[in-house]
Amino acid sequence: MKITEITIRHLQMELKAPFTTSFGTFTTRDFLLLEAKDESGTVGWGESVAFHSPWYNEETLKTNWHMLEDYLIPLILHKEINHPDEVNKLFETIRKNNMAKSTIEGAIWDIYAQQTNQSLAAALGGTKDKIEVGISIGIQKSIDDLVALVDGYVKEGYKRIKVKIKPGWDIDVMRTLRENFPDVAIMADANSAYRLEDAALLKQLDAFNLTMVEQPLASDDIIDHATLQKQMDTPICLDESIHSLEDARKAIELGSTKIINIKIGRVGGLTEAKRIHDYCEAKGIPVWCGGMLESGIGRAHNVALTTLSNFTLPGDTAGSSRYWEKDIIEPEVIVNDGYIEVPQTAGIGYEVNRDTVESYTVDKKIYK
Repeated sequence: MKITEITIRHLQMELKAPFTTSFGTFTTRDFLLLEAKDESGTVGWGESVAFHSPWYNEETLKTNWHMLEDYLIPLILHKEINHPDEVNKLFETIRKNNMAKSTIEGAIWDIYAQQTNQSLAAALGGTKDKIEVGISIGIQKSIDDLVALVDGYVKEGYKRIKVKIKPGWDIDVMRTLRENFPDVAIMADANSAYRLEDAALLKQLDAFNLTMVEQPLASDDIIDHATLQKQMDTPICLDESIHSLEDARKAIELGSTKIINIKIGRVGGLTEAKRIHDYCEAKGIPVWCGGMLESGIGRAHNVALTTLSNFTLPGDTAGSSRYWEKDIIEPEVIVNDGYIEVPQTAGIGYEVNRDTVESYTVDKKIYK
């Protein structure tokens, strides 16, 4: 393929309900949507998962646009690309900026899947026709509110409940949830809210038979997590600490993690995500796909990735209606009894509603 035109759009979508984590509360989701077109007229879509501010990592919507416009798009436009894996090579001279890289690489994977007349899932080597999904719940005003929310999602059939925690909203919360839902798979996500000196407190989580505790310590740490894991029975899952296959390899060798959350944007795209998946599978480390409040485009890429064999734990890819009054794809991502059916049509498997995209667009630019 040869990419002849790229359009970047800044979209703003209002969340159906505020979403609160240890690093902030979100009421709207600002993100970049990238549309790439090749010389045959085939269109592929990618989504940046960077936030408006550098809460999750150092990248932001503005820095992603800058990197795409000034560095990444010039490396892609009018270059002959035989396979999406080559994009990694083209971007080797650019340090980090993984979310920006993933934005354009995802669109190229979409085009490739269409050109080879296969679903994105099949193009990646996925084999599942449906995937198990869980739900991610932010910090609530009260434990009673949280219990009521969890009860609703359990009745809807979600296969795993992930709950955000932070100091002061942790042990009592998880104890109450386990008492109310003794047989539900529950995990705690700390988003780096604790330090190693909190080990005694975190060890109290062992009493609640959690599937995992996600990223309890610093976002760039793999040393202290190894120390903490030796003190805890609950598996530690790493998220923010893993940006590449090399990070995954080192963390596993150190014993810092027993589970890895793979986010496409965080690791720089589907190619690197697949490499991490393959390595973890060889090492007996289960993986799952985390969410970043994506629109339907990012959600579609997550669905495709989760069809790979070592995604054995339910991910965060809930249905569109969990977050949006109206998503930008048709049909929207739908969860039935805790499962999402994997699209079988070529590419990402969903049609983009251009009218809806335009209604959410606050800025755009075309590159040729």
